[in-house]
Amino acid sequence: MQINGSIQLVPYTEKFKESLQTFTLPEEQVQFTAHPMELLKKVEQDPTRNPIVILADNKPVGIFALQSGSRVQEYTNKENSLLLVSFSIDYIEQGKGYAKQALYQLTHYVDSYFPNIEEIVLAVNERNIPAQKLYVKVGFEDRGHRRMGPIGPQFVLYLSLEKKTSKDTR
Repeated sequence: MQINGSIQLVPYTEKFKESLQTFTLPEEQVQFTAHPMELLKKVEQDPTRNPIVILADNKPVGIFALQSGSRVQEYTNKENSLLLVSFSIDYIEQGKGYAKQALYQLTHYVDSYFPNIEEIVLAVNERNIPAQKLYVKVGFEDRGHRRMGPIGPQFVLYLSLEKKTSKDTR
């Protein structure tokens, strides 16, 4: 699905595996997210994780997963929600706006592939200031919910996708 410029969000397929294996992440980022290959191992073991590849000019530059199932309920009471996990951009591709463009396209992707979803939720470590700023900038809300993550306190952020009905358009 291509919405804006050369960035696309596409479901993961094996054809992307070789490129994703070459991704690098600096140590300060690895503590907060999974390397793409680690994410794909988790996907093999857990069918509730749906991996999505971020393409720039048809080349993989990032990956994340949208998770369904019972784990989502640890973050929100809203039933029609997905959990965004393991978001990463290859280190050599960082600073080019790909993460922001991909997150702006997230609502269109979810509308196309998960039409019943009304909310995306994620947890971000309180020390991961750049990620917090990015998520808030693209529309995620901090509603004051906190949880303990694997390496410390996390902010839980929400992106509402509630569908507007004809009555809602005033």
